[in-house]
Amino acid sequence: MRSQLVINHIVNWLKEYSVASKTDGFVIGISGGIDSAVTSTLCALTGKKVIALNLPIRQFKKEFDLSSEHIKWLTANFKNVETATVDLSASLESLEKAFPADIQDFLTMANTRARLRMTTLYAFAGHHKLLVAGTGNKVEDFGIGFFTKYGDGGVDVSPIADLYKTQVYELAKELGVVSGIQQAKPTDGLFADGRTDEDQIGASYPELEWAMEYLENKETRELTLREQEVMSIYKKRNTANKHKVEPIPVCEIPNELKK
Repeated sequence: MRSQLVINHIVNWLKEYSVASKTDGFVIGISGGIDSAVTSTLCALTGKKVIALNLPIRQFKKEFDLSSEHIKWLTANFKNVETATVDLSASLESLEKAFPADIQDFLTMANTRARLRMTTLYAFAGHHKLLVAGTGNKVEDFGIGFFTKYGDGGVDVSPIADLYKTQVYELAKELGVVSGIQQAKPTDGLFADGRTDEDQIGASYPELEWAMEYLENKETRELTLREQEVMSIYKKRNTANKHKVEPIPVCEIPNELKK
């Protein structure tokens, strides 16, 4: 991949979209992961206003520190970047008190965290006339649907959604993203036990990228045992999460019923 040319293409696309939408720039949540680090840097390169938000919710210190380190790097290198920290832990606690106890399973509350962050991003976006920049990559957004609907999936623009995770790492290297983030294991930071993305999914990003390309290219060779396992994981998640990827279904009323 010609990383610098890809970077230039995305930066120009972001700049043109912001101008066309008559917005002043971008707001983005910084997770301490590779996707938000790369996306925020691409937004900063537009020269337009960028607000990088640190949104901890009972966050592990390591994740918070990586987020803070990247934000410090961003603000040191780009004068157009501003930052704020909004601790949403108390907001989650309020919802825990309001929600019936029997609906507060592990996944439900993890998704609730993501939706609290989305709400905060749009509060800043609306006030400052900014676009919410998404951080999903190709496998997450269009392969296995590995995001929270109306959480981290609730965005205005998706700068890296046509890139595989491995390609995002290539951009990170080219952009000079802090080494700690480049070396950290991917995690969405939504679970109290600190599980990684691979722990949740059961397959690595390179494996999932292979499965996605295998199906897109309609290959037919015999698969190894591990490849069969990965393919099963990919297909199961792809099928289960179609509702995230596809447009919201609309019940179309026949014209004769409207008369």
